[in-house]
Amino acid sequence: VKKGQLLAVFADESVLADVAQTKATLAEAEATLGDARLNASRAKQVATTGALSSQQVDQYLTSEKTALAKTQSAKAQLDFQLLRQKYTRVLASDDGIISSRSATLGAVAAKGQELFRLIRQNRLEWRGELTAAEMSQLKPGIAVSVIVPNVGQVTGKIRFLAPTLDAQSRNGLVYVDLPAADKQGLRAGMFAHGEFTLGNSSGLTIPQDTISLREGFSYVFRLSEQSDDRAKVSQVKVQLGRRTGDSLEILSGINADDRLVASGASFLADGDTVKVVQK
Repeated sequence: VKKGQLLAVFADESVLADVAQTKATLAEAEATLGDARLNASRAKQVATTGALSSQQVDQYLTSEKTALAKTQSAKAQLDFQLLRQKYTRVLASDDGIISSRSATLGAVAAKGQELFRLIRQNRLEWRGELTAAEMSQLKPGIAVSVIVPNVGQVTGKIRFLAPTLDAQSRNGLVYVDLPAADKQGLRAGMFAHGEFTLGNSSGLTIPQDTISLREGFSYVFRLSEQSDDRAKVSQVKVQLGRRTGDSLEILSGINADDRLVASGASFLADGDTVKVVQK
């Protein structure tokens, strides 16, 4: 559809009748105003001759003002009725494609009911669901790669970040414009996931299974005092950073050359002896 194209018309018989009646009222008011202005002009011309008393002159002038006020009121009423008539027509707000239609012939539409859904200028957007921590790293304008299974990848930019989080999931929405989505075969309703370009940095990562969560803190078990295939472990508190796949970034607590327990950390305690198995 094109911008301004007529999509639907509500029953407007009563509105058209009100418009016609208001036009007639305005015509009558304008005729009365013309007569009042003529009488007021004549009264002003003979006011100095004494042919009319000052009271009569004032009456003619007052009649002119009253007729003018009635004319202005009738014009305002006509504008209101024409606005009502305008609202009986549903026009396309922009160029685009109608993706869905709930309007049906003869149906009575409720106030605020959606009648048509328009993809403006054939543009799609991706709505990604993110945690509060993830949203805190984003801002409008950041580049996003949106990957759609069996279709491919399309590049977009963050348009808007939702100001509130969902009360149930505690996640928020990020809105990403995809200006070239229609050319790559994307359709509204497709499932997709996105990758945000936040920059690159090096860091120490370890597998998620290496982490043990205790009393709200993250720990790993570091091997020490090894003798043959036996070694003692020491519990070390670590600070976690970003997540990438099944790995977690370590901000502090261990060094890159430390040897850690790879699995079963939740069953260990500080100072336990374990059997070392090389993989």
